[in-house]
Amino acid sequence: MNNKSKNFFKGVKDTSPLMIPVVPFGIIFGVLAIDLGLTPIMTIAMSIIIFGGASQIIFLQLFSAGASSLVILSSVGAVNSRHLLYGAVVSEHLSDLKLIWKIFISYFLIDQAFARSNEFLKENKDKNKYFHLIGGGATCWVIWQFTTFLGIILGAAIPEKLGLSFAVPLTFLAILINDFRKIINVIVIIVSGLVATIGFDYIPYKAYVIVAATAGLLTATILTITVDRKKNE
Repeated sequence: MNNKSKNFFKGVKDTSPLMIPVVPFGIIFGVLAIDLGLTPIMTIAMSIIIFGGASQIIFLQLFSAGASSLVILSSVGAVNSRHLLYGAVVSEHLSDLKLIWKIFISYFLIDQAFARSNEFLKENKDKNKYFHLIGGGATCWVIWQFTTFLGIILGAAIPEKLGLSFAVPLTFLAILINDFRKIINVIVIIVSGLVATIGFDYIPYKAYVIVAATAGLLTATILTITVDRKKNE
């Protein structure tokens, strides 16, 4: 087995444990998408194109609330903007690759793959070490597409009168559970929640989501800078 294959399967192995919580979210997404009126093709296409659990759940949340296309696209883009930071971090390890390879790898640069591959890329000197990231990302991709498909099947079998739209905000809340462990995250969540609640009745075109997200980002930035300054004093 050459180094490319070794690194690829090492990425698969390292990322696989992180797939356990991904499975129920993928199934829930598929079920909810069908329940909210998306076709199976649209649902699968979303999982392939967006390929991001939190972003897709947000899409369903806004879609079910009747938000405009502009608000939905802006919100999904804002959530996915963290991948710009991921790309900046790993870029130094991909500098020798051709543009087509960089574009290909960027598609697999999701949370779980980045979490496992970042340290590997830093510690490994092998020129083919980026295959670890591809292996991790490919593992996530296969699991996410399979669970989405499984959710579509289950969603089609659930009676419409059951009404599962309430599960959208509950699912998104579950995604945020881990963030409650840090006080800064709690403050950001509270600020965003308050702005969204107040703006719900006063901000037109369902843009309260974007305003709330912006308020959260500004709060996080201010708190992070403040904490860093105190640490350096």
